Amino acid sequence: MVDLKTTYLGLNLKNPLVASASPLSERVESARQLEQAGASAIVMYSLFEEQIVRESLAMNQFLEQGTESYAEALSYFSQVGRYSIGPERYLEQVKQLKDAVAIPIIASLNGISRGRWIEYAQRIENSGADALELNLYFVPTDPNEPAGEIEDGLIDLVGSVRKAIAIPLAVKISPYFTSLPQFAQRLADAGANGLVLFNRFYQPDIDLNELEVTPSLSLSEQNEIRLPLRWIAILSDQVSADFALTSGVRTGEDIIKAMMVGAKVAMTASELLRHGPLRVSEILAEVAAWMEEHDYDSIVQMQGSMSQNSVMNPGEFERANYMKVLSSYSYLP
Repeated sequence: MVDLKTTYLGLNLKNPLVASASPLSERVESARQLEQAGASAIVMYSLFEEQIVRESLAMNQFLEQGTESYAEALSYFSQVGRYSIGPERYLEQVKQLKDAVAIPIIASLNGISRGRWIEYAQRIENSGADALELNLYFVPTDPNEPAGEIEDGLIDLVGSVRKAIAIPLAVKISPYFTSLPQFAQRLADAGANGLVLFNRFYQPDIDLNELEVTPSLSLSEQNEIRLPLRWIAILSDQVSADFALTSGVRTGEDIIKAMMVGAKVAMTASELLRHGPLRVSEILAEVAAWMEEHDYDSIVQMQGSMSQNSVMNPGEFERANYMKVLSSYSYLP
């Protein structure tokens, strides 16, 4: 029988399949279903910096009734949709999930600036979370703000959160950094125990009838796995952190690929939203069947076996692969 165990952020996990942040972690019932189906850990949906700041401003406004001190400030924060449950409710949800399941619960905090809101990292820890994932979802829009200053601010933020908690810290980032290897190493040096690759940026759409900018959500597709596969293969041998692969994980073979390039876990949400929590058991069965067919005894045995430093032609993960792909395409009229 194959051994599916792995470690991530210092947590001993029964397998590498983690349920990433999604509405499935909103209810205790669906969290239990994920655990019963075999998920090794659950990442909660994010608590947003805007939610915390908004609630804090609202409380100050209440305490200073009549001053209108914060009326304009409150208007800066748009509605955050279904996740607008409030910070206190989020902390209670952490406790409820911890009481309901035995697998690790990884809370998620979404923010990009320094401020008192990062105190909630400590409150999340006190609520029982086994680890914290800091989601750096940020779209730079100011042409006068240098890239170096943006990165320095994010590194400073990670260091501040690291100082606030003792539990493991993972950082979820986008691929849009000029020197991703250097930034990844700086995150690890600042205290990140793990890096989650990658954040998906949800692109807004335009409603031509109402002439409004509208939110648009598309579940991830399988080909999206190639981007994190490439970068984990490049980074896993160089950066002293655990890597989690997310985006495009739909099958057992996707899990196998993630492990081979050096990931410790693979995270999925879209596949579970499409097919339900029971899909976890099917994916794990696919992993076990592949390993038995190809004579792998354990997940640990394959981890990193296809990283950039382990393959015969490391250039395949860089420009060589780009040239090969272009030359392999034929136009058929």
